[in-house]
Amino acid sequence: MNNGWVTLENAPDGSFKKKIHGLGLWLLSRVKPSEIFLKSISKDVTGVEVVYPSSMNARLVRRRLRHIAMRGTIIHRKFFYGSVSLIPLSSAFSILPLPNVPFFWILFRSYSHWRALQGSEKLFQLVSDGSQSSNTYSGKKETEHEDSENESLGLDEPHWVLTPSKELENIVRQEDGNDGLSRGTIEEICKIYDLNTQDVVKYEKSTF
Repeated sequence: MNNGWVTLENAPDGSFKKKIHGLGLWLLSRVKPSEIFLKSISKDVTGVEVVYPSSMNARLVRRRLRHIAMRGTIIHRKFFYGSVSLIPLSSAFSILPLPNVPFFWILFRSYSHWRALQGSEKLFQLVSDGSQSSNTYSGKKETEHEDSENESLGLDEPHWVLTPSKELENIVRQEDGNDGLSRGTIEEICKIYDLNTQDVVKYEKSTF
């Protein structure tokens, strides 16, 4: 499958194969950023750290994470079964003397939804374990107290950590508009937290 995609990519400009490659890129650009995010959560992930503006309520942040996980589980399970059911139908196009784009696309979407479903379930598992949670504060005394308490109770590292950030709060407060963060603010946040600006911008208009 990868070799076939490389062949399409290296096809001469203006050829039919090159147009198919362009169609594939357009279809990939339509994949929701939330799906890409959930696919990135593998079964090997053992913890989640969320940095958020200090003015936000930690319970609301955790509730939002649970909502993302639950919604992802419902949506991607439905689309996974739907995509799998279309594989036999799309395979019928293989009799045509053309690349079976529908078959490979549906096969890819089935795998993608399955990965996103696994990530959703893993995220829900991590943020639902109330006994393995922690809030990180800037004060040294609070941190030392939590560390000593965890050691005395023999607890492992928390599955999810919510970290309020005054620096992030100050950056967000600089925005006066109601249309979300400006491109300059997004770039500043990405620079601080070592994020790829292009990847983050994809999430700007995304609804989980």
